[in-house]
Amino acid sequence: PMARRSTMFDHWPTGAKLLVLLTIALFPLGLALAWTARDSLADARGALIKASLEDGKVAAAAIEGLITRNALALRVAANGALRDRSGDPCLRTAQSLALTPTVTNSFALRDGAGNLLCTYGGFAASPHRFIVPPGGVRSWVFPERRSVRFRVGVIGGMATGELTAAELASEVRKAEKDARSISIRDDRSTLEVIDAGASNRAAAPLVDYPIFGDQLTAVVRTNVEGATLVERFAMFLPLLMWLVAALLSWLLVRRLLLVPLGRLERAVTEYHPGDGALVLPQRLGGAEEIQSLGKAFERAVDRLESSEQQMAEALRGQRRLVREVHHRVKNNLQVIASLLNIHGRSATLPESRAAYAAIGRRVDALSVVHRNHFAEVEESRGIALRPLLTELGQILRASAPESAVGTAIHLEADAVHTTQDAAVAVAFFVTELIEFAMLQGTAQPIEIELRRVSELAATLTVSSDALVDDGSTPSSERSQFDRVVGGLARQLRSPLDQKLGRLSVNLPVFPD
Repeated sequence: PMARRSTMFDHWPTGAKLLVLLTIALFPLGLALAWTARDSLADARGALIKASLEDGKVAAAAIEGLITRNALALRVAANGALRDRSGDPCLRTAQSLALTPTVTNSFALRDGAGNLLCTYGGFAASPHRFIVPPGGVRSWVFPERRSVRFRVGVIGGMATGELTAAELASEVRKAEKDARSISIRDDRSTLEVIDAGASNRAAAPLVDYPIFGDQLTAVVRTNVEGATLVERFAMFLPLLMWLVAALLSWLLVRRLLLVPLGRLERAVTEYHPGDGALVLPQRLGGAEEIQSLGKAFERAVDRLESSEQQMAEALRGQRRLVREVHHRVKNNLQVIASLLNIHGRSATLPESRAAYAAIGRRVDALSVVHRNHFAEVEESRGIALRPLLTELGQILRASAPESAVGTAIHLEADAVHTTQDAAVAVAFFVTELIEFAMLQGTAQPIEIELRRVSELAATLTVSSDALVDDGSTPSSERSQFDRVVGGLARQLRSPLDQKLGRLSVNLPVFPD
């Protein structure tokens, strides 16, 4: 089956995955509940604002009623005083008004042409001389006295009264206590009746209420009960519940599963086979599954330890067997070399002795390879070529023919290791070249150079003037030499670089 493609989410810690999944599962529900609570609070606030607008209408009606009552009382009192011309009309008007409670006692009387007749109660006459006919009424804002004045027309003249801002505010407070700010304006001026200033309570919008026959406008703003702390908490409670549920779930899983698993992982990671029994942490949480997992690890480690011991014992036996095999092969090769040497000394023909010597040198080369391989078998690093070539050169010098006795062999080699197959090919390659050079009877020095050229390759070069083809060597021997050397180069899977008295091949080596 096709493998599932890895995503970034797969590499997240389990705690982060759990928190994200809980958020995806619970956050929409909490958000929906919070939104519903918000809508409920908005509806409640709308109802409160609507009620506050009704309260503003009540406050405006209270102002209008106060002005109307005062204007009506002043009309009745002034009508009687001006109709009877005897005595002081203002005094008689004041005596009539004294019989009516909650009515202002500060006024002025004018004749039908607008001329001032008298004032009462500290009334400050104004230059307004407009005429109000009998039965009519006129009201305006008088900012100089912070009051609202009204003028009524009666038979024989006019009467002008006023209500101060304090009187208007007192009347409003009786009708509506939640009034926050009230002002009265006409087409020219504005009178602030109530100004509560800054307040922590929410306020309704300003609303205009035409009063007194649209001659005045009451601008009212009332207080609105804002959302309480409990209501706000209730609105955010679903989101808080989501957060608490997610965090508690994460903490619970972390405490019961993730932290014990981390301790268990560290204990298993720090354990090394052969150190004895696996010692698990004492605190693995209260989860039964974690306890069972820890016991399962202990059983698995015990089985691995037992298997490791059995494998180690088998490996030691295998090494002993390999050591014995290499020892026997080395001894057998030495026996073969000794037999060849004995037969060579007893041979009567020079060609036979030379053949026995050539075969003996190759057996010695193979024996050197086995001996060096046996020396490196414990470390499994392969065969070291520098000591192999050193020993091989000594053996070849010792078995050199009489015509080549004293031939100098110079070796310069890097410390490299290779496989047994490559070492055998190298040993035969060097043996063939040195033997061929020695058989020329010139005793020319021979140079062997081994250099690492890369991490996995080295170059072996053998050079001597005796290797130069000067025509003195029979063509059959030269052809056989070329075939053998070429075959060994192919065994090393390397091209043979052949120049004047210099032959090179590449061979595989182990990295440092």
